[in-house]
Amino acid sequence: MTRNHSKEEQILNLLHGVSNKIRPKFEHCTGISSSRLAILHELCEVDEINQSMLQKRIQIDNAAITRHLKQLEADGMVTRRKNPGDNRETFVSLSEEGHQRIEGYKIEKELFIRQMLEGFSKEEMTLLADYLERMQNNI
Repeated sequence: MTRNHSKEEQILNLLHGVSNKIRPKFEHCTGISSSRLAILHELCEVDEINQSMLQKRIQIDNAAITRHLKQLEADGMVTRRKNPGDNRETFVSLSEEGHQRIEGYKIEKELFIRQMLEGFSKEEMTLLADYLERMQNNI
């Protein structure tokens, strides 16, 4: 017995499938999670940033930013320090190791994106980006 799905259900199922595949494949190809790479990219733009400001820029919750930063610190890629004037505030910066490794991650990310979008024309990529942005705004 075959199930008839509406085109809308098919789109939702396809998006769900892409979402489930993209994260582990990205991490396997690049060697880092997309969230941690976003953190490193953001830290490349500043000398040092308040952890709560970084969290807002990356748009992840407080527990997630703390978890990611602890792991990045353990890996030697970031440094964290408490504000001597306010112990509740933490400042984060990219370490020398982080500066060196981010370039390799950027290259791997570009390769992943090229592979993911292989066979798409510029026009198709523009349309796809527009459609996904509209869907995101609708949600």
